[in-house]
Amino acid sequence: MKLIAKRVVLHFPGFEPLDGTAHRARYERSARQSAAVWGVSIATGAAEEGTDPVSFEVTMGDGMGSDAGDSSGWQTKSRIHMIDQDALVHRLRGGNTLSQIMAGFRSCAAIMLEGGMRGYFRHAWRFGLFFVFPFLLMALAIALTAQITVMPYVLGFSAWHMFWSGPLALCFFVFAFLPFSERFHTLHLFADWEMAVALGRMDRADFNGWLEDQAMAVRKALEEEADEYVISSHSMGSSVAAHVIGILLEKEPEIFKGKRVVFATLGSAILQCALMSSATLLRTRVGLIARCPEISWLDVQCLTDSINFYKVPVVAVSGHADAPQAKMILIRVKQMLTREHYRKIRKDQLRVHRQYVLGPDLRASFDFTLMTAGPMPASVFADPDEKRMPG
Repeated sequence: MKLIAKRVVLHFPGFEPLDGTAHRARYERSARQSAAVWGVSIATGAAEEGTDPVSFEVTMGDGMGSDAGDSSGWQTKSRIHMIDQDALVHRLRGGNTLSQIMAGFRSCAAIMLEGGMRGYFRHAWRFGLFFVFPFLLMALAIALTAQITVMPYVLGFSAWHMFWSGPLALCFFVFAFLPFSERFHTLHLFADWEMAVALGRMDRADFNGWLEDQAMAVRKALEEEADEYVISSHSMGSSVAAHVIGILLEKEPEIFKGKRVVFATLGSAILQCALMSSATLLRTRVGLIARCPEISWLDVQCLTDSINFYKVPVVAVSGHADAPQAKMILIRVKQMLTREHYRKIRKDQLRVHRQYVLGPDLRASFDFTLMTAGPMPASVFADPDEKRMPG
């Protein structure tokens, strides 16, 4: 198998309040962990000045020959472009607490009315629970706040007592519930669901314009010559990636001709948006990607990650049962980490969900750094028995 000497990576991170520089720093930390596990050398370059999105170069070598100047050693250079959602995250989180709560419940109602929730519980019931949890938690807090407010009246006291019970209830909500709710990232999840509705309905000019801008940036990155092009995405980033790639294919159907392209969706949330009845454009773009002969689609899923659609064929469920299906890659987080490390994070579902793009403690069948910077073609991850490093 021919090793990869030059690779271009377009990575779409998940819905996190991190800019491209912060994602680059995370990638560097994870890459160091992976290099130590596999016994290779790796160097992560600084972010290039003036690039938007943030881009940087990663060089991986065999750990011996490449460092010692031995020409027999292999070396792979990967240029990574971080297409982060930080601008959108800050836009959705920019309002006051009341406006964020109202926007979240509007998104919840939209998803329920458009059949999204029904689809979640039909295809991946744990994802359905992930959907309802923050809204149930907030609804319970609002009910308790209202109960505290009217308690004097319920107990038979004069309604004038609500002049002190009302402020008490407000203090409970602001100083007790909201800090407690941050343990579960409640308002952040409200914004996440608002983003899901925007990417499903495609009815926000600011979001649509941003997607067009990212498509043009990706178009420019694809002009660079490389042995392989990896388009990787995590969580909500998969819906963003599907829109961006779809935009390019709509404008230039032959854009990937002559290129080796791997589209790797990690803990994908495409169906989070695509199961809404209004998400016709997203589902159409999923079909365009699936039918593009130059693209190999790898859908990485995890049993212990409740925030993904485990063993669900994303292309078929999006309405394209007759198209080539994404190759499912089933991984286990507990096989990537030491027992102590896994025990420490297993109850934090958002942390487990991030492991797709984080460094491992042990050699395993999946490694994000190897997929995006290693010497083997990314397509080897489609085969669980394939070696990840050259022997």
